[in-house]
This record gives sequence, C-alpha cells and structure tokens, in this order.
Amino acid sequence: MDEIAVGHRPIVSPSVPREGQITTGSANGFSDALSKAVAEVNNLHHNADKAITNIQAGHTENLHEVIIALEKADVSFRTMLTFRNKLIEAYQEIMRMQV
Repeated sequence: MDEIAVGHRPIVSPSVPREGQITTGSANGFSDALSKAVAEVNNLHHNADKAITNIQAGHTENLHEVIIALEKADVSFRTMLTFRNKLIEAYQEIMRMQV
C-alpha cells in the first residue's frame, strides 16, 4: 500500500494490482468458506450416522433426536447440492459468453 502524508496523518491508498499480478485474497476467502461448509455437511452426516448406530444398539431412547439429526443432515446436503448446481450453471453461463 502506498502512503501519502497529509498534515500529520498518513493516508493509506489501496494497492491496485498491476498487469500480470495475481490477487488471491477474495478467492481464498471463498475457497475457505466453501471448504468449511462442506466439512460442516460432512460432520452433520457423521452425527446422523452415530445417532442411528446408537439407537440400533439401544444406547439411547430418544428417537426424536435421531430424526432431528437425520433431518439436519438431509437439509444441509440438499442445500449444498443446490449451491453446487447454481455454481455449475453460473460457470456454464460464463463459458457461453463471447469475448
């Protein structure tokens, strides 16, 4: 970042990427958020599997908690699938654009 002194306080101007320079700040943020979301969906599915195993083994009698865990896993998976489909549609639309 470039600093320009005005009076006693420096003014910081954002650095603009130059030609050939790659910026990855926002791409990493999106990639990290996507990875966390997939990990959360995976975690919910593992919790649902554990709940099913516990109910089958007789370790728990709370059937409603098992059903809630299953529904959370199902809703999260459907949301992730919808998001993936929208990303694929957006990518295909971009690829169809003429430059």
